[in-house]
Amino acid sequence: MKEKIAFEIEQALQRAFKKGELPSSDFPYPEIEVPKIASHGDFSTNIAMVIASSQRISPQNIARIIIENIKDSDGLFSRVEVAGPGFINFFINDSWWFSVLREIHEQGPAFGISKQKKRKKVQVEFVSANPTGPLHVGHGRCAALGDSLAAILDATGYEVQKEYYINDSGRQIHTLGLSVLLRYKELFGKKIDFPDDCYQGDYIIVLAKKLAQREKRRYLEMPEEDAIPLCAKFAAREILSGIREDLELFGVSFDQWFHEQGLFDSGAVDETISELRRRKLVYEHDGALWFRSTAFGDEKDRVIVRSNGETTYFASDIAYHRHKLKRNFDQIINIWGADHHGYVSRIQASIEALGYPRDRVRVVLVQLVNLLRNGRPAAMSTRAGEFITLREIIDEVGKDAARFLLLMHHSDSPLDFDLEAAKQQNNNNPVYYVQYVHARISSIMRKAKEQGISTEDLVETPHDDVLTQPEEMQLIKCMARYPDMLAQSALLMEPHRVPFYLMELASLFHAYYNKHRVLTGDAELSRARLYLVSAVRKIIRNGLQLIGVSAPEVM
Repeated sequence: MKEKIAFEIEQALQRAFKKGELPSSDFPYPEIEVPKIASHGDFSTNIAMVIASSQRISPQNIARIIIENIKDSDGLFSRVEVAGPGFINFFINDSWWFSVLREIHEQGPAFGISKQKKRKKVQVEFVSANPTGPLHVGHGRCAALGDSLAAILDATGYEVQKEYYINDSGRQIHTLGLSVLLRYKELFGKKIDFPDDCYQGDYIIVLAKKLAQREKRRYLEMPEEDAIPLCAKFAAREILSGIREDLELFGVSFDQWFHEQGLFDSGAVDETISELRRRKLVYEHDGALWFRSTAFGDEKDRVIVRSNGETTYFASDIAYHRHKLKRNFDQIINIWGADHHGYVSRIQASIEALGYPRDRVRVVLVQLVNLLRNGRPAAMSTRAGEFITLREIIDEVGKDAARFLLLMHHSDSPLDFDLEAAKQQNNNNPVYYVQYVHARISSIMRKAKEQGISTEDLVETPHDDVLTQPEEMQLIKCMARYPDMLAQSALLMEPHRVPFYLMELASLFHAYYNKHRVLTGDAELSRARLYLVSAVRKIIRNGLQLIGVSAPEVM
């Protein structure tokens, strides 16, 4: 609907320019909003105020000129009026709102999905937790966000690939190998002084027991420098297998699992450093090799090869992003924890240094999750030692509640996740509140069948003189916003808009259902209301599917 209104405005502006009523043809795309106050219309635009300075005409006069030049041959508007300092308010004819119901029924799962061919090739890289321990709730938030964003982008016309980057080389992997080796030696009676900087969780002991069962005493007499890489490889493989299982339980899959070690094995890291040398963007200082990232807006230059000859994580990250760009993605989206905030500028600096537009890479930062139980911080996990694992959360509250609640806030806002609240089977639990709408309407449809009312061929759009209640029009208008909501969610990379929208639609349905019977003694009215609520059910199901949450028939 917004695109249709914007098109009408653009056409009116061009007509006004050709007639000499506006001196300039430099018009931005009109922004269309839904007013917060119903009396201000169904939609509104501030385009007259935006272009007033360039046109050298008052906003109110421009608004009047636009209105006079709107043809509206399709009969979309019941009226259009100027408001305040130059807003234009649009009131939509009821017949257009009822046509939305027909579209929902005809298109089903395709309603709101872009009909355009795939426009851009997009990669979404998310989670990418080091294989040094199990996933925690913070990883779960990144997983829910990344997986949902990928689904929304796909639905709105993009060709999407989901990728997990496996950091399986470097210092952390070495520390993992050492941690497992030391616990392994303890199992055979060796007295060990376990360092504080090694991984502490019980999962390390579990890995050591698996290693001892498989290798027996093989690593006891082996030189430590030889045993640590073998232990690290074993442990990383086991942990990564657990990560895959946890993500699968969480409903998250990836198109590509990319190993950092592969960048070294293929020579991609050395090639990238050579490319930076060729561009004269590195220099030596104190025995280390530095990247001139300040030339591209970073606050200081960065080391890519240490004085001992070891490459830094930053060097392999540059190589990784170069590899992504060579795979011809039009847009690369990285979903990172908020602690990576300072890393964004240096990655974008490296992108520009390699000759690509820095906006080819966009970063979504995800804030921390505070895990609570009845409003108080939840106890630590015995498995992980330092946090509660994602697996434990899924086991306790279920995939649906976890995914929905982890998406309930904008990614740059901290999130309080209360385990007890997530398990409640009442309207205080947002996911239950939304899912219950689907189950309730499914129950209504079953009862209609029992009463001999066919629900298989609800294809005839009811007349607007049948669905006359204000709550019915509120439901239709809310459903009509679904495609625009998806488009905005994709454009702004904000998947939280979907559960927020579903909560709003659910609230409108609950208010309607509490006030009006769907199945009445009037056959025509019953069929019209079935037509309405079955459309609501379709939208609820479509939205839940996008964020990886089920739509139950019975609750």
